Amino acid sequence: MTTEESDAQDRDPEAHGLRLVPALLTMTVVSGLVDAVSYLGLGHVFTANMTGNVVLLGFSAVGAPGISTGHSLVSLASFLTGAVMGGRVARRYGGGSRRTWTRTTSAAEAVLLGVSAAIAFASPGASGAGYALIAVTAFAMGLRNTTVHKLGVRDLTATTVLTTTLTGLAADSRLGGGTGSRTPRRGASAVALLAGALLGGWLVLHHGLGVPLLVAALLAGALAATVSGRI
Repeated sequence: MTTEESDAQDRDPEAHGLRLVPALLTMTVVSGLVDAVSYLGLGHVFTANMTGNVVLLGFSAVGAPGISTGHSLVSLASFLTGAVMGGRVARRYGGGSRRTWTRTTSAAEAVLLGVSAAIAFASPGASGAGYALIAVTAFAMGLRNTTVHKLGVRDLTATTVLTTTLTGLAADSRLGGGTGSRTPRRGASAVALLAGALLGGWLVLHHGLGVPLLVAALLAGALAATVSGRI
């Protein structure tokens, strides 16, 4: 790097902080934590993975035991409301600094997950608290997912689902006749979600719902403080 390039980078706020790819992978870890809380602790519902909720609604419609139609509907409605708000954030910040845009969304997510942790610590086991946790965490995930989608980072346009990522991973691999050049990023996304689910599942089973939500809030807050606007 030349002196001129180094000086230009020093003057560019987008160049400083955690780059977007590791930031998005960290968000994927948070998704695993959130879905561990919702599925294991809130009655078989997802608040990050909406594909799962649509399937669960079908199961509940035919009378499958242990699945709540109300939980899935609240999660879907809250997620979509968050996505609408994410669209408004995108219109406000989308033409400007990606750093500001990402930090704003991460800060909002951190606050919402922090509120969820507080609810979980204050009202463990309360049914009303369960609906509140579903609504707040799903809203946070909807807000974040819209922002991630609008950022358009290749192979990381969603941080809550992996079906398309895994399809591309297999289809474009050397076994599938491709070059495998995009395998590391796609593979990292799968590992990140698995890591979040493992950590979240262990924390839920051994420490209840408040601790994993607090960990998720702290991770989102760390992103808000450190993320850059560069890939």
